[in-house]
Amino acid sequence: MSRSVRLVPAAAAVLALALTGTACGGGVHGTPGGAGVRDPYFPKAGNGGYDVGHYALTLDYTPATRHLTGTAVITARATQDLSAFDLDLSGLHVDAVTVDGRDARVSRAGQELTVRPHDDLPRGRTFRTTVRYSGTPHTLTDPDGSAEGWLPTADGALGLGEPVGSMAWFPGNHHPSDKAAYDITVTVPEGLQAVSNGELTSVSTHGGRTGYHWHTPEPMASYVAMVAIGHFDIARTKGPDGLPVLTAVDRTQARASAKVLAKLPEIIKWEEDTFGPYPFSSAGATVAGPDDAGYALETQTRPVFPGAPETGTLVHELAHQWYGDSVTPRSWRDMWLNEGFATYAQWLWQEDHGGDSAQKTFMHYYDGDDDALWAYPPAKPPGAAHISDSPVYERGAMVLHKIRQKVGDEAFFALLRGWAAVHRHGSADTADFTAYVEKQAPGKDFTEIWRDWLYGDGKPAHP
Repeated sequence: MSRSVRLVPAAAAVLALALTGTACGGGVHGTPGGAGVRDPYFPKAGNGGYDVGHYALTLDYTPATRHLTGTAVITARATQDLSAFDLDLSGLHVDAVTVDGRDARVSRAGQELTVRPHDDLPRGRTFRTTVRYSGTPHTLTDPDGSAEGWLPTADGALGLGEPVGSMAWFPGNHHPSDKAAYDITVTVPEGLQAVSNGELTSVSTHGGRTGYHWHTPEPMASYVAMVAIGHFDIARTKGPDGLPVLTAVDRTQARASAKVLAKLPEIIKWEEDTFGPYPFSSAGATVAGPDDAGYALETQTRPVFPGAPETGTLVHELAHQWYGDSVTPRSWRDMWLNEGFATYAQWLWQEDHGGDSAQKTFMHYYDGDDDALWAYPPAKPPGAAHISDSPVYERGAMVLHKIRQKVGDEAFFALLRGWAAVHRHGSADTADFTAYVEKQAPGKDFTEIWRDWLYGDGKPAHP
C-alpha cells in the first residue's frame, strides 16, 4: 500500500506563504502608510495604512517631578502592504520601538513618529507595535485657545484628548475615524488614585506605588480616552438593569457634587428611554477640581467635569455616550453630530422635567440677538478654531428640532434611537445622517432644512 501526502487547500496556502516568505512579510514590497488622514481641520491627525484594534497602555507618573514613563502596545491590522507607518506622538522621548518583537527603525518629524519594521507587513496582517517612552508630557493649546493633552493639577494630572491632545501622553492613530478597545494601567505614588475609562479591574500596591488597571472593551476614539490622577472619593453604584456606575470625585468637590451625581441613574434611564439602550458596559463621572481643565468633556463611560456639574451639563455629557462616543464623527467637520445632539438632549430633558418646551427653547434662540449663532452653518465650520462654537451646538440642535417639526414626534424619536443603533460603536458623517433621515421618512422633503439650516449661511428667513 503506497502512501501519498495530499494538502487540503488551507494547508497548501500556509505552505505557499511559508515558501514565498509572505507569511512573515519577507516577500512583500510595501509602501509607507500615510501621515495624516486628510482631516479637513486637522490634516496631520491620524495615519493611513492600518487600523488599530487594541491599545494596552502602561503608565507610571510621579506628580512631584511630572515625570511619565510609558509603554504602549498597539495591536493593529495592515490595510495595505506596509513598508513603514506613522504614529502620532507629541513631545516625550522614544526609548525603543519593536514590531512583533523585533527592533524597528524610527524617525521623528513634529508629531509624526515613523516606524519601519524589520520586514514589510502584508495587507491583512495583524501586528503588534510596542513603544517605550518617557519624559515630561506637555499641555497643548487648541486652535480655539483651550488646553488639552496633559494638564498638571495641584495633586496630580489630567489627561484629556479633544481634539488631538491624547498624542501628548501616548502614541497612536489619533483620529476619531479609528477606534479601538483599551486597557490602561496607571501607577502612581501610594495614596493617590488614578482614574480612567471603563471598568476598574484591579488595584495593587508594591514598594510605595499603586497601580490601577482600567478596561474598556468597546471601541473608543482616542480623543475620549482620559486619565485623572489625584485624591478622589471613588464610589460604586448601580444604574438601570444593574449597569455598573463608578464616580470619582476630587475630594474638594465631594459635598458640592453629591446631590447632582445622585441623579446619574435617573438620567441614564431617561436617556435610554429616549435614545435606546446604553451603549457601554459601565458608566459614571469624574469630577476634577474647578481649575483643572475649565471645561466638561464626554470622555467615554466617565465624563470629566471641572467641579460639581449642573444637571443640564450632566445630561449633555451623558448624551454624548450615544452621540459622539458610540456614534463617533468620521471627521472633525462632523462635530455637530456630537454637540447638536447632546444640546438637543438638554432641551428634551427640560421639556420632560417641567422646564421650557424644545419649541420654546428653539424660538428663544431664533428670536435672540446673538449674531454669533448665525456666523456659519453647523455642517461647515470655517476652521479648526470654530468646531466648538455656538453654531455647532445650538444651531445644530435647531436642525434636529426642524426635523422633528417635519416628521412628528413618533417618527423623530424613532430616528434618534435608530441613528444610535445603526452606527453603534462606529463612525459616521453628515452625509450618512441626511441619507438616513431621508430613508426613514420617505415622502418628506428635507431640501429646505438641509439647505437653510444645516448648510446655509446666515439666519434662515422663517423659523
